[in-house]
Amino acid sequence: MAASYFDVDGTLIRTNLVHPTLYYVLNQNTPLHSLAKLGGALVKAPWLVWAETRDRRIFNELLFTSYGGMSEDRLVGLAAETFERVIKPNIYPGARDLVQTSLDKGHDVVLVSGALDFLMRLLAEHLGATDVIANRLEIKDRFATGKLLRPVVAGPEKSRLIRDHAKGRGHDLDECFAYSDSYSDVPMLSIVGHPAAVNPDRKLSLLANAYHWPIIHVD
Repeated sequence: MAASYFDVDGTLIRTNLVHPTLYYVLNQNTPLHSLAKLGGALVKAPWLVWAETRDRRIFNELLFTSYGGMSEDRLVGLAAETFERVIKPNIYPGARDLVQTSLDKGHDVVLVSGALDFLMRLLAEHLGATDVIANRLEIKDRFATGKLLRPVVAGPEKSRLIRDHAKGRGHDLDECFAYSDSYSDVPMLSIVGHPAAVNPDRKLSLLANAYHWPIIHVD
């Protein structure tokens, strides 16, 4: 059986990692806690801007420090609300049909995202995807430490995680499909036999045209 690996932000949904994180920051148990979290996030903002252009792994690690100190119950309890209010309204109109096309072929459909696993599982359930590769927060004594468990899902690491996933599930990568909107995901697209550019940025669009990869628009 083949698998289809989908990037999420910009490919299936309009939002990025910042939007759900901000929702969590602004919806702490008390307004004072929210204000303190927001202040901390603003202090980190210049570093986040720098990291986004240099290293997606560092960007993810910096961004997710905002979850430090949040209880596991709060993280899970707010997940459904975050999905309904932040993620679900921003799913591209054609995303479900694109995923369904893979399901109709009998593919294992895997969401590959730097977002947090408990949010991506809700998106997977909504779209009908069968598995997720996503970031996981370190939890100690039922509270998030603000650190991510290894491996961090970002940049070229996605391709290694897809290789490991395919090997573990018995998928032949030459028969697999991958979908992304970003040139930064070229390593992920290049390891499968059937890459496709979805809502591609300019650099990815040029590359897709050069290599005759399908270009799909679901926005």
